[in-house]
Amino acid sequence: MQYPFDPLNHKYPSTRYPVYARGGMVNCSSPQAAAAGLEALRRGGNAMDAAVAAAAALTVVEPTANGIGGDAFALIWSEKDQKLFGLNSSGRAPALASIERVQSDGKDAAGKMPVYGWTPVTVPGAPKAWAEVNRRFGRLSLPDVLAPAVRCAREGYPAGANLAKIWQNALRIYSKYHDDPAFAAWFETFAPSGKAPEAGEQIILKDHADTLEEIGATGADSFYSGELAKKIDAESRRFGGYLRYEDLAAHKADWVEPISVNYRGYDVCEIPPNGQGIVALMTLNVLKEFDLTDRDGLQTVHRQLEAMKMAFADAFRYVTDPAHMDVDYHDMLRPEYGAMRASEMTGRAQVWTHRLPPGSGTVYLCAADGEGNMVSFIQSNYNGFGSGIVVSGTGIALQNRGADFSLDPAAANCLKPGKRSYHTIIPGFLMKDGQPVGPFGVMGAYMQPQGHVQVVCNAVDFHLDPQQCLDAPRWQWLRDGRVILEPGFGEEFAQQLRAIGHDAALEPNRVLFGRGQMIVRLENGALCGGTEPRTDSNIACY
Repeated sequence: MQYPFDPLNHKYPSTRYPVYARGGMVNCSSPQAAAAGLEALRRGGNAMDAAVAAAAALTVVEPTANGIGGDAFALIWSEKDQKLFGLNSSGRAPALASIERVQSDGKDAAGKMPVYGWTPVTVPGAPKAWAEVNRRFGRLSLPDVLAPAVRCAREGYPAGANLAKIWQNALRIYSKYHDDPAFAAWFETFAPSGKAPEAGEQIILKDHADTLEEIGATGADSFYSGELAKKIDAESRRFGGYLRYEDLAAHKADWVEPISVNYRGYDVCEIPPNGQGIVALMTLNVLKEFDLTDRDGLQTVHRQLEAMKMAFADAFRYVTDPAHMDVDYHDMLRPEYGAMRASEMTGRAQVWTHRLPPGSGTVYLCAADGEGNMVSFIQSNYNGFGSGIVVSGTGIALQNRGADFSLDPAAANCLKPGKRSYHTIIPGFLMKDGQPVGPFGVMGAYMQPQGHVQVVCNAVDFHLDPQQCLDAPRWQWLRDGRVILEPGFGEEFAQQLRAIGHDAALEPNRVLFGRGQMIVRLENGALCGGTEPRTDSNIACY
């Protein structure tokens, strides 16, 4: 090194300004992925091509959070169609997976679904999402769109500071499986020298490159009904997994109608269940009953937290694969239901239970082009690298989304063959008067709807630019009842929250508060973007 420095030692606050462009913009948590999207735009592609290019590249340059074996969702504004389209490409539980089978095989962990190994593996949906978006909206061929990701995997790239840190943490988690043959390919792929990469160290994923190339050449058919599917089936059988060739062949990406809530004149749009975007909408449906004037005020944060807790109470009781829900999720978004919940709120923190509505590890990117097309895209392996299972010789890291299933047959989100689980990853989109304002999202498990609510409030209530919407300090309610706050709120504010009943404390680890991106289209057609300051984010534009 020319001179020693620590890229994670931030002695001074950094200021980012929103970025403006007209020809196109791609916002990602990795600069290489943003560059891949920009390359697609420069080669004559549209925002949809750019989103797929960036998504595929993110499996290479941020494998700590997503992979070829993960799921994906998207919200796509087509300027030609003047319509917002939703895509759900989340996978289902294998046909052999059932509560009885998991328990009789002794594969449950203290009565719950295990987090790692083959048992929580569900059908991956990301490759099908890429192919489907490309088929319906793309201008470039899928091989051309995936080419930057293939090149990056084959030729290598230097690890970013945050990527290296998260990779090192992941290695410590997976190290206890080092001697388990089922996990051998993970170590061969992601820790071949026995250690995780340092910042600036070159990473090469040749198997990953070959697999992406095959997905591009076959329109993802190889992954679901060809040679790659056969390899996944063989590995699953070898190590006692439930996933089979037939499960992969049956997968399809579903085009769905987005759901929305009107919040002070803006339509906030999300993917319907099985995704948890409805949690953000239920929260906003309550908050619109109040005037929020002071972003950092005690009353504002208190109401946001209470509304969020109400929404999660309902979601954890009802939300799952909509084919298995015992309420109509549209009823959960009725204005009168939000008003009723708002009327139950007091000036103190409360423990909320669900009500029956009257009569219902992740990467996020967004892209826009100069023609008016805009994409909100998210994909994930769930926990970091996912299940810890990599299919030998392919670089395919399989997700562990099945870990979210319950083994209680009375639970809404109980495990059943062919069922989609409650899904944490959610893309967001903002509309006004039938026209797109722009895509936004915040990744990070159950932080995601909480991040969505805070970004929307920052934009609509407090009129912050896209960069400030993401820079602003965040809060997070945890499932154990605690509330954590980024240091920007200050200890005095935490004390004020505790005084009205919140178990609140400052949390210095900013990674816990999610990572987001945002693009807004101005009235003159220019694009204005913000990118996440909590990671290795970048905006590529022209």
